[in-house]
Amino acid sequence: MFSGLLQPMHLLLILGVVLIVFGPGKLAHLGHDLGKSIREFKSAMEAHDVTPEAVSEKPAPQAVPDKAGPAA
Repeated sequence: MFSGLLQPMHLLLILGVVLIVFGPGKLAHLGHDLGKSIREFKSAMEAHDVTPEAVSEKPAPQAVPDKAGPAA
């Protein structure tokens, strides 16, 4: 059904239509924004990356209840 759908001529035709619709300036801006978002996503994933060595064996500290009791 989809055999031979993305041949080089088809890709050039799609690129031409996109260029006509958006214009070269808008495409450059979209490419810049896409690259920036990918870089930010990668840096966020690296910052969130947790290795087994980084995880401590101690449980998280529990909140200490207020000793004053309920307000009267």
